[in-house]
This record gives sequence, C-alpha cells and structure tokens, in this order.
Amino acid sequence: MTTYVLRRCVQAVLVLILITFLVFLVIRLLPGDPILIYLSSQDIQTLTAEQIDAARAQFGLDKPLVMQYFRWIGDLFHNDLGVSIFYNQKVSKLIGERLPVTLSLGILAFLVSNVFGIIAGSISALRRGKWIDTVVTVIANFGITVPSFWMGILLIYFFGLKLDWFPRFGYVPPGTDFMGFLHHAVLPVACLAIFPLASTTRQTRSSILEVARQDYIRTAWAKGLRERVIVMKHMLKNGLIPVVTLSGIGLSFILGGSVLIETVFNIPGMGRLEVEAIQSQDYSIVQAVTLFIAVVVVLVNLLVDITYGLLDPRIRYG
Repeated sequence: MTTYVLRRCVQAVLVLILITFLVFLVIRLLPGDPILIYLSSQDIQTLTAEQIDAARAQFGLDKPLVMQYFRWIGDLFHNDLGVSIFYNQKVSKLIGERLPVTLSLGILAFLVSNVFGIIAGSISALRRGKWIDTVVTVIANFGITVPSFWMGILLIYFFGLKLDWFPRFGYVPPGTDFMGFLHHAVLPVACLAIFPLASTTRQTRSSILEVARQDYIRTAWAKGLRERVIVMKHMLKNGLIPVVTLSGIGLSFILGGSVLIETVFNIPGMGRLEVEAIQSQDYSIVQAVTLFIAVVVVLVNLLVDITYGLLDPRIRYG
C-alpha cells in the first residue's frame, strides 16, 4: 500500500508541474498587451514610451518568459501569488475574498449531486424496468447532455423571471443570512450539480445492477434477508466503489463550471474573478485561480485513488 500511495503522489506532483507550465504559457499566447489594457484607462496617449516600459517593469513583464516563469514559481514557494495588474491589489487578498463564495456553492452542489445521485441510481436499479426506472434514466440522460450555462438561462427565465420563485442573480453569505443563502443558491447549485448528479445516478445504477447478479447477493435473497439489509450491507458497500472515483470527476466539473455559472448568475466568486481577469489579461489572477482549481482537483483525485485502493485491494497491487 505504501508503494501505491507514493506512486500516486509522484504522479500528482508531476501533473502539478506540468499545469504550472501550461497555465503560465497559455495565458501569454493570447493576443494583446495587459499593460496597454491597464494603462488605457489612464489615457495612454499622454504617456511616454519610458513610462509604459516602467509600468511593464513594475509587474515584471519586461523579463524573458523563462525568467518570468521561474520568478513566479519562486514566489509561489514564498506564498506570494503576485499583484493584480487590473485591481492593483495582492492576488491572495482577492482570492481570499472570493474563495468562500465558490466553496459554499461548490460544496453544496457536491453534496447534492452525490447524495441524490446515489439514492436515485439505487432506486432505479432496484426497480429496473419499472416506470420509475424509465423516468430516472431519461432525466439522467438529459442531465448529462444539457449545457450548464444554457440550463442556467432557462432556470433564470422560468423560475426567476416568470414564476419569481428564486432570485435571478446575486449572493448572500451563509453566515449573514443562511435562509437567504439557500434561497439565492438554489438555481446556481442546480446548474452546478446537474451533470455530476446525472453521472452519479447512471454509474450507481450500473454498479448496483452488476453487483445484484453476483452469487453472494442471490444467496442473501435465498436466506430471506430483508431488502434494506441486502441493499445497505451488500449491494451499496461493493457497488459504490466506482462511484467514489466518479465523485472526483464530479468535483472537477463543479469547480470548472463555476466559471460559467458565476458569470451567468452574477455571483462574486473565483469563477467570475477569473473571467474578468481573462478579459483584462490579468496574468497574475488567471495563473493563481487556475492553479488553485488544478491543485484542488489533483488533491481530490489523489485522495480518491488512495480511497479506491483501500476499498479494492486489487487496485493497490495492480
């Protein structure tokens, strides 16, 4: 087991190193100059070339790309995420203000997708061929194919504009008004959770159906055990192993989807911050936010891999 964990940790480190390189390079391949965008609000026509070069040197953009990359990596090891060109503030401060918003919605969407996905998938598998199985399967297929941003627009139109059941935009911190937070979170959480919820439902259904054909399950039925005991102690225990792996993918989708959903619902989270940073080519923010999301996804998948190895001994020795 120790070798298995060390191998997964080394792989995670290599992935993070590759991500830092890609994040740094891709944002700089975009056309345009962030300094010219930043200075345009200060009437760039009145500035001399020396003043523009001084502004570029202030943010370290006058150095070669290789030096900029290693300087950024070195600053990361000193807990320095850089300074935003557009906001002229420390990136760590901006992320600290937006992070609780994204986490509160993301964690809620993660819980909703896993809890209801496992329940719906289990019911669908246990009632295979019945009307409820058909309904759950159709809804799950719809949830996998529908784009989250399009779903958000539909929800805003029907439940926000026409029915006026939920707010169409905005965010309320749970610490300030918990019921207000839930009221504002219904629509964005539904959009964030729809794909992982549908995926978990389908995977749970398939896993339970596969486990139900095993000999030990037939033996449990023959012994006269109650359905609840068979499902809880035998089917779910073994059938949910693939679902654990899928949960890591679901979290990745939730964090990535926050970029679109927070923009659609005008929520001041990290996703919206990154969209604004991309539009203004604010290198420091784009690098920091993307790297943070990547680190969370890699760590979650590392934890999932380790958990998977604990649940299934065949994996750790494979």
